[in-house]
Amino acid sequence: MTSAQPVRIGTRGSPLALYQAELIASELKRVSDGALVGEIVTFSTKGDQLTTERLINSGGKGLFTREIDQAVDDGSVDLGVHSLKDVPSILPPGQELVAFPERADARDGFLTTNGITRLQDLPEGAILGTASLRREAQALALRPDLKVVPFRGRVETRIEKLKKGEADATFLAMAGLDRLGLSDLANPVPINDLLPAAGQGIITVAGRPGRLTPQIRQALAALDHAATRAMATAERAFLAELDGSCRTAMAAQLTHRDGTWHLVGEVLAPDGQSKWSARASALLSASMDDLSALGIELGKSIRTQAGGDLPVFED
Repeated sequence: MTSAQPVRIGTRGSPLALYQAELIASELKRVSDGALVGEIVTFSTKGDQLTTERLINSGGKGLFTREIDQAVDDGSVDLGVHSLKDVPSILPPGQELVAFPERADARDGFLTTNGITRLQDLPEGAILGTASLRREAQALALRPDLKVVPFRGRVETRIEKLKKGEADATFLAMAGLDRLGLSDLANPVPINDLLPAAGQGIITVAGRPGRLTPQIRQALAALDHAATRAMATAERAFLAELDGSCRTAMAAQLTHRDGTWHLVGEVLAPDGQSKWSARASALLSASMDDLSALGIELGKSIRTQAGGDLPVFED
């Protein structure tokens, strides 16, 4: 009897990150009929170690992936599992995003402890807790009277801060809340109110294809979801065109209806009082190259609207 092949999977150690890595391990075992067995290897990233300050003060995007990227590069793990919205536009040389399981709910969830279900209904001057520049700018666009305070840490940490009264409300991704069994704590926010971050709700698997066995590559191909890969491709191309980082508030989402892909993107000033948005579409039969071009087109349109230079948050 042939023994199962181990697959070392690198992940952060938070409950949500572990859930995502264990999901990938379970899927690899399922699609390979038990021939592949995931071994979870946890890492504490620079982003995990920041509990109070903004990401822009410590290097911005990539703070949740660098240690895992390094482990993939040096062979300590075979695969890295990430939330796609944490992955920089430019990957380490030789690495690829080798699988995108089906996207979960991309919306933000609105949380309070006083029964209020919408940002618009918070009292005058209420305190919003968030470390997301996008959410801060989008919230201020709707409610410029709000006071925003930094909320960093794991999902459970931010919920506890809210319960302690450190803020009147906060936002968390519905996908993460669903995965942790906490979705009943939040009210999903309509996309027309808060356009999600590019890649929100998508888990991705990173690896160096040349080092992966044919069996692993075959299993990854089986769990790759074509529509989700399309969404990731267009949304990440939009970010890359705008040099998407943690210093500019931006959002994007690709959806499909009536046989057509629809991409919408936006960039906001830090105070939310200026916003540049654009839309583009493509046939559902569009190739990945076409969808990448769609994202680039949308990014260029917004940059033109903004006059060339995008507004950034200062440290």
